[in-house]
Amino acid sequence: MGKYSRTDILRLVEDEDVQFIRMQFTDIFGQLKNVAVTSSQIQRALAGEIMLDGSSIQGSVRVEESDQYLQPDLDTFTILPWRPQYGKVARLICNVYNPDGTPFAGDPRNVLKRALEAAEDMGFTFNIGPELEFFLFQTDENGKPTTRTSDEAGYFDLGPLDHGESTRREVALTLEQMGLEVEASHHEAAAGQHEIDLKYADALTAADNIMTFKLAVKTLAQKNGLHATFMPKPVHGMAGSGMHINMSLFRDGRNVFYDEDSPEQLSALARQFIAGLLAHAKGFCALANPLVNSYKRFVPGYEAPCYLTWSSSNRSTLIRIPDSRGRGTRVELRSPDGTCNPYLVFAACLAAGLDGIRRELTPPPEFPANIYAMSRSELTERGIGSLPLSLEDALDALEADPLILSAMGPYAARYIAEKRQEWEEYRTQISQWEVDRYLIAW
Repeated sequence: MGKYSRTDILRLVEDEDVQFIRMQFTDIFGQLKNVAVTSSQIQRALAGEIMLDGSSIQGSVRVEESDQYLQPDLDTFTILPWRPQYGKVARLICNVYNPDGTPFAGDPRNVLKRALEAAEDMGFTFNIGPELEFFLFQTDENGKPTTRTSDEAGYFDLGPLDHGESTRREVALTLEQMGLEVEASHHEAAAGQHEIDLKYADALTAADNIMTFKLAVKTLAQKNGLHATFMPKPVHGMAGSGMHINMSLFRDGRNVFYDEDSPEQLSALARQFIAGLLAHAKGFCALANPLVNSYKRFVPGYEAPCYLTWSSSNRSTLIRIPDSRGRGTRVELRSPDGTCNPYLVFAACLAAGLDGIRRELTPPPEFPANIYAMSRSELTERGIGSLPLSLEDALDALEADPLILSAMGPYAARYIAEKRQEWEEYRTQISQWEVDRYLIAW
């Protein structure tokens, strides 16, 4: 049974004086969108009768096939705590449907649901626990964002060094008020950088939670006169922001990644899943790291993974197995960043891991050494590959991986085309670094 019925939501709207409902959905590039209706339209909204012009959404349908409908997931109903307490605002997360009543293939939420159905056919449920990093920056006299921070804190510091502590606390409390469970929050390595970890949930709920999280962080930061950004590398010479994702497969309520009798207490299925992730890591990199700027984060020495390795404990590897065992056994992928579309990334990771299980792949040996301290020649001698070094390289790898393209569905080509245009725009820009270095000397 679901959390809410239509009757429950109608009662909540009336009892809580909800005057405005945001029908939210996510485009293919991970941007949260919405169509807002007043409470007088709640019956139509719950019946899936709210329309949108899909041709106006980047990467969506053509103008001649523009009509689409928003079908709400009733269990996602929640009141937004930062809106007025009188005449409240609620939200419903929606799936996008075609006029004939079929799910729209380019809706990322529908893409993930298809991937989860494939896992269910194999008897698995897929759980995700995300760890999200972000920066809080000051704004200028016009309210525009800067990259300045008066924060002087580092890892796990607290106030008065941590100037964002109160905003981070407000975000955590607000998320819990909305029904999300926050496991931990703390200051990160760089000045102005923060991390909040969410409790694991089924993959669809986890993706919804990430979109809610990003909206809450940005909204509450703005309320407090700050600018929050999930940009992977906003400041040269400082650590970038990632979104580590902790994955596990369950069957009949049991974590199938755990085997108390095997080495490291990891099951054969867990190793096959890891092997699948490593086999397709280049292929889904353009999804997990979708911006030109994402690849500025992949620099050795700043705790971002660059190489295709795994370990039970080593934080310099792409995949790490945290110490917890039993129900808590999980595979941590450390490459994604917070600008990714979580629905697409989770679908791609699941497809990759299940491919490893189906083909009974074997991962390479664990890599115990600090990979950041090794030279490129040493890595080459050991046969260790790296993640793509640019968005262009990542898009090439995506196009060369039919499994990930299939997981994305028929709108993969539009994603790639838009991202190639983004790369071309970047490639033809003249940076200040180039002017400073070359203008006088040459």
